[in-house]
Amino acid sequence: MNVKKVAFLGFAESKPTDPEYKAAFETAKLVAENGYTVVNGGGPGVMRAATEGAHAGGGKAIGVTFYPKDLPHFEGRDKDNLFDEEVVTENYIERTLTMLNDVDIHIFFNGGSGTVSEFGMAWGLARIHYGAHKELILFGEFWHDILETFAENMRIRDEEVNLNYTMSGQHLYHIVDSSEDVLKILTDIKEGKNGHPKLT
Repeated sequence: MNVKKVAFLGFAESKPTDPEYKAAFETAKLVAENGYTVVNGGGPGVMRAATEGAHAGGGKAIGVTFYPKDLPHFEGRDKDNLFDEEVVTENYIERTLTMLNDVDIHIFFNGGSGTVSEFGMAWGLARIHYGAHKELILFGEFWHDILETFAENMRIRDEEVNLNYTMSGQHLYHIVDSSEDVLKILTDIKEGKNGHPKLT
């Protein structure tokens, strides 16, 4: 396995002036410049920022979409998200699973209940497949408070929250606050540095 596709997940209602939109744009631009393909849900907000960043970095963006007929609270396909390739799914669950299964790394920016549900499923899958899992990158220092609250109030295992847990030398997630930190993690994973098994 090699790291090629990076998923961007976050707030669908984010505006270009919002911090998570800017962070997603800059991060997508940087990872695209370094040869990674950007994947997002084809909608507005952080998803559109990821596509725009990928193009600014000379790279490619894939949109994983579905077209609901009667879900007024789902953002759906954004006509201004001009990704290069579309993967059409039948429903929200299939869309989420496609985003989780068909990429190599997930980056989670600030978001609402949709982002929380995506993170929860990705976190659970990473724990189940621990040691051979897809690592999660959580963008923003606020994630420390969220994960610490889970650890203090729920029956969370050590390897699910402890960044120092070294059963296999890997972490389930990384909390970062810059695009450069994201690229460093991707490079470490690719090269097998800092406890990451070398990918071939």
